[in-house]
Amino acid sequence: MRALSFLFVALVVAAACGDPLGLPPPSIANRVDTVSLYAISGTPITAASAYIIAFRAKVRTDQSTQGFDFVFDIDSAGRSVLLPTGALRLGQGSGIQRTSTPFDSILVAPTRDYELDSAVVVDSNAVALLHSRPLTCSFGITTLYYAKLHVLAIDTLERRIDFEILSNINCGYRGLETGLPKR
Repeated sequence: MRALSFLFVALVVAAACGDPLGLPPPSIANRVDTVSLYAISGTPITAASAYIIAFRAKVRTDQSTQGFDFVFDIDSAGRSVLLPTGALRLGQGSGIQRTSTPFDSILVAPTRDYELDSAVVVDSNAVALLHSRPLTCSFGITTLYYAKLHVLAIDTLERRIDFEILSNINCGYRGLETGLPKR
């Protein structure tokens, strides 16, 4: 009887949180932001070259006390690349993967097949999926935050990439639609 009571209480708590895994209901609407980053090499140090998914923020790599999830660069072959933290020898934290799925058709982030240690080549109109470094949410679980990115333009003379990005910053959710995530 005691085990049955415990199970009932656990189910009620999980239902009250809005998710069978015990996640609270999402409270932050997903939105699409337009961002410009400058290459980490060959541009002034004052130009932002990195992005933090969980904060929806572009940052300078030398001033970010929160770390970052990826940087933009142009490699020695002249290719535009996004680099996760492992490619920068900062630990395997964040991940990037190219996809042929159109940006607006991506509804849920996958949980695997991300590149952790190497640069991912991108060009104009490329679409990529990203995940953050593991972060601890305010309610105590460690999880990843997910995003989708669509390259709008690359200016090789200014060494700049312009993209739109939708970051889901609801702890534990992978939904990549605008508004409150469903998943």
